[in-house]
Amino acid sequence: MKTFLREVAEDIIKSHQDLQPLVFVLPSKRAGVFLRNELLSLTTKTGFGPKIYSIEEFVQELSRLRLADTTELLFEFYQVYKALTPQEATEDFYSFSRWATTMIQDFNEIDRYLIATDDFFNYLASIKELSHWYLQEEKTSLQQNYIRFWNTLHQYYTQLKTRLLEKQLGYQGLIYREAVENLNYYLQVHQSKPHFFIGFNALNTAESLIIQEFLSHTNTKVFWDIDAHFVEDKQHDAGLFVRRYFKDWQYYQKNPFTLFGTYFSEKKQIEITGIPKNIGQAHYISKLLSALKERKQGLQNTAIVLGNEILLAPLLNALPKDITEVNITGGYPLYLSPIASFFSNWFELLDSKETQGWYHRPLINLLSHPAGRLLFTSEDKDYATQFIDKINTQNQLYLSQENIVDHFPQNLHPICDVVFSSRSTSDMNTVITNCLHITLTLKEKYQDQGGQALYLEYLYRLYRIFNQLQHLNKEYQVIEHLKGFRHLFKELLSKETIDFQGKPLQGLQIMGVLESRNLDFETVIITSLNEGILPSGKSDNSFIPFDMKSAFDLPTYKEKDAIYTYHFYHLLQRAKNVYLLYNSEPDVLEGGEKSRFLLQLTLDKVPAHTITEHIAGPQVTLAPPKLTKITKNEALNKRLEEIATRGFSPTNLTNYIRNPLDFYLQSVVGIRNEVELEETVAANTLGTVVHDTLEDLYTPMVGKLLTGEALANAHKLITPTVEKNFTKTYRGGDISRGKNLIIYHVALQYVTKFIEMEQKEVSKGASIKILKLESDLKQSVPIPQLDFPVFLRGKADRIDEKDGIIRIIDYKTGKVLQNELELYDWDVLTTDYKYSKAFQVLAYAYMLKDEFPTKEVQAGIISFKNYGGGFLRFATKDSPRSAKKAYAVTTTTLEAFLKELTKLVLEICNSTQPFIEKEI
Repeated sequence: MKTFLREVAEDIIKSHQDLQPLVFVLPSKRAGVFLRNELLSLTTKTGFGPKIYSIEEFVQELSRLRLADTTELLFEFYQVYKALTPQEATEDFYSFSRWATTMIQDFNEIDRYLIATDDFFNYLASIKELSHWYLQEEKTSLQQNYIRFWNTLHQYYTQLKTRLLEKQLGYQGLIYREAVENLNYYLQVHQSKPHFFIGFNALNTAESLIIQEFLSHTNTKVFWDIDAHFVEDKQHDAGLFVRRYFKDWQYYQKNPFTLFGTYFSEKKQIEITGIPKNIGQAHYISKLLSALKERKQGLQNTAIVLGNEILLAPLLNALPKDITEVNITGGYPLYLSPIASFFSNWFELLDSKETQGWYHRPLINLLSHPAGRLLFTSEDKDYATQFIDKINTQNQLYLSQENIVDHFPQNLHPICDVVFSSRSTSDMNTVITNCLHITLTLKEKYQDQGGQALYLEYLYRLYRIFNQLQHLNKEYQVIEHLKGFRHLFKELLSKETIDFQGKPLQGLQIMGVLESRNLDFETVIITSLNEGILPSGKSDNSFIPFDMKSAFDLPTYKEKDAIYTYHFYHLLQRAKNVYLLYNSEPDVLEGGEKSRFLLQLTLDKVPAHTITEHIAGPQVTLAPPKLTKITKNEALNKRLEEIATRGFSPTNLTNYIRNPLDFYLQSVVGIRNEVELEETVAANTLGTVVHDTLEDLYTPMVGKLLTGEALANAHKLITPTVEKNFTKTYRGGDISRGKNLIIYHVALQYVTKFIEMEQKEVSKGASIKILKLESDLKQSVPIPQLDFPVFLRGKADRIDEKDGIIRIIDYKTGKVLQNELELYDWDVLTTDYKYSKAFQVLAYAYMLKDEFPTKEVQAGIISFKNYGGGFLRFATKDSPRSAKKAYAVTTTTLEAFLKELTKLVLEICNSTQPFIEKEI
């Protein structure tokens, strides 16, 4: 395949053996690199090379202005804005910057298309005033400011232009306008030099005028990179702009245009594939590349064009390992780097500071970040992790600067003073200085680690950003608060990239759509061909109305769609193998249905093209669940013997019934859930508070009959006792607002209802005597099959005597139903977790079997979420639907329980039976 740039190089070499005096202008720097390589391959003698410019470099050469970046323009524009705007209507820099960027883009467009600004801005002000129609004679101050703004816009533009030109600065449009102004001078000086404009398509008015002037005054030639198919088809948008130039340019009224190739009509294999999601596209490309290598097509003349450049990172991770040469055009966005996310976390922390101190969540996010851990590591000790554990253990929602600094050793206090500076939320110069200090400290840390070149590059780029912000803020003094600083930082960060190093002319090429200009490949893979991405759709970030753009010949979304059409078809015109991918399941932010380009390609099919379409999906195989199996060994059996001798608790045993693996992890190995800070009161915390409150209130009544007076006194103490237990259990937590306040009132209600229930029973003549509260129990379990002792241990919430019946009561803050405590088949007690509550209360009854030999014993639960059920008693019955129930826990009941308990313990302690995970 002969590329467009190869054809251009051959044409030029035929008539120009000496390349030194030649000047080439191309749409991009990358196209210039490829052209230089083609000229080099065709040149047979040594000599000086020609001048090769991108169009942006060339117009800067014509204008003699330096291109100002967006941030510098914002600062300059703000000075103009403040000077021309009444003080009472002036916005701060943060509010100004949110619309000023769009306004600068509009100024840029106006200048690139050489619009007569007097007429334009007068027209725009009139339209805005008409659109803000009002009935009242007197305008409000808001209406007056609105109209004043649009009437002053021309002055903003003029003053900004004057200010920039005085400093030899310019935004792109201003540079174009000045280039046109200086064009005659340049033509006089360089008239003898041949100029070649290569591969252009959509020219703005300034570019069009410049090229036409060169065509009429110097030895100039234009090479259009377009196929005859698109020029001859009057309806095809890929040839829209070139057809206009042939029609409107005077040069082409007298001179014939260069003939175009007919490569697009040649034989092509085109495969259109719908793939779910971006990651799916990345993995599909990986498989496609492997297949291409197997077919021995090679990847030297292959390009992957990313319609959505967010695919770059997943694509690089998915590339086959045997692809060793990859050239990536563009760079890795700095905002995706881990160091950038660390600073974002820090700014979030600064923003979260309140009167009571730093909020825990952004503080933990900062300290748990890899860069944060490194920053607060000293002598190989990770003080950041230790501090996070301390915050979680002590349940500290807010921390003062003193609390934070005191945790770290003396040698880390300087960096603590920077990161947690009290001035970092008010003084923006301090914020920027601290950013620089943190960057340099991290640089030292990474240098000490060695082998961190990429992270050092991240830090260098961030240091440049902070340095630029420091310089600009010292000069202009406009960053007034953290919100404005964060907005600016984000703006700068979004434009900064880490450039990849590689050989631009070798290996697999990965690029964006715009980087593909003038480049041709035999095999092309294009991703993200969805509406809203390729083409980008009707989104137009501008203050200029559509009708006005049309009237003044400014580009609208229609022209932008035509630009994307040209780029898409240009990639196809010389390629032989084309793979077009689109997201078959786009979400809201990732474009819509498949691109209209794909529909056009299939409907307006060229006879020589072979087009196939299919949907690719991931191969999902449902693997059978693999249940964990723990084989017992001598050490594990010894551990089980220790647990049995110390005593199994009802909770241990019901955990085993639920899932043997849970029993193994929690009771045998001793793995507990990680302690986490409770921002919202957890269910177990609520349960502890309620249990402890009832214990405190009823302890004075132990050994006594409950009386109305004693219960009334306890009722008065509910609120302070609940508060005391929240303070003890929910350490550092705030229960004064939000969900926690609701949970606090739930605890009050639980305790209040319980005491009121007892008051009601006593008032009706019930005789209730508290025997024990939170009683520690332990009882041996005779199992002859085992050669070591087995015990059952636990803590009963309450044991009382009501009307001559001993009641063993377990409190539950969750909901429990009566049917969960009723048994008709004893086998389910140790096999079905539904009956775990019945198992627990029977275990307590077994541990108390020798204490009340002559009295009737009942065991059950009081559920605070089921007060209507009262005391839910354990019961046995003959069949599932039997109405006859026996509530007494008799010797027969305990013998049946012992039988099931023995069976369960023997299963646990069986040295040959592994712990096998249950499906839950």
